[in-house]
Amino acid sequence: MQKTWSSIVNANFNEAALNYNESAAIQKSTALKLAEICSNNPIKNGLWVDLGSGTGLLAKSLEDLHPKQYVLRLDNSKKMIDQHSEKSTKQLWDLNKGLPKWSEKPSLLASSFVLHWLDNPQLQLKTWFNSLSSDGWLALAIPIKGSFPEWYEAAEQAGLVCTALELPSHDSLIRVVPNQSILYNKIEIIRQTAERATSLLKPMIKVGAHSSNKEQLSISDWRRLLSLWPAFNKDKKVSLSWSIQFLLIKR
Repeated sequence: MQKTWSSIVNANFNEAALNYNESAAIQKSTALKLAEICSNNPIKNGLWVDLGSGTGLLAKSLEDLHPKQYVLRLDNSKKMIDQHSEKSTKQLWDLNKGLPKWSEKPSLLASSFVLHWLDNPQLQLKTWFNSLSSDGWLALAIPIKGSFPEWYEAAEQAGLVCTALELPSHDSLIRVVPNQSILYNKIEIIRQTAERATSLLKPMIKVGAHSSNKEQLSISDWRRLLSLWPAFNKDKKVSLSWSIQFLLIKR
């Protein structure tokens, strides 16, 4: 039986769960920034949910900044959910099935580094927005199209397909919600640097974010691609740049 895309993604995150936080530098900094954006706005107490919570980086950041508010952790990876403290409120759920039926409508749906893994991210985003309470908020951090220009350049120089995950575009996401509802919309470029490109790509594997729906490269293809990775500066270091879209949307 052929594995579905969703099951492949889930298996990779399950496998990475125990050691996820050790390699999740960009995920940690992004979660903290998104939580800080939320803290600067009058989001009401009530049902707050971290969609695709992973090990709980975003949920914990939100709770640290809002001590009187708990955050429901929701994820499809049981091993990720198991990393949370016993005091946490958790729910095992596949977001490709939409959202669960809760007893109240959420006043905050927050999600970091998740939407791009789902089938039809744009439809999911629209569903999330429509599921909010009448004055609810949606807070998102999403890697978008335009990320990894160095990887694409190396692949082109090598005459190979870039196996990076296809990411949603900025415009495709914002057009599914009312323009007047978007209160914060910013793209940040985060550049990681290292001595070798392998040091930039390995953390993706270690956090389970290496799923690709493109044909995998051979070892010799990888060697060729890595040898052609563009130098970032005179020190001959290399870089990997992420385009992260931060969105705060009010119903």
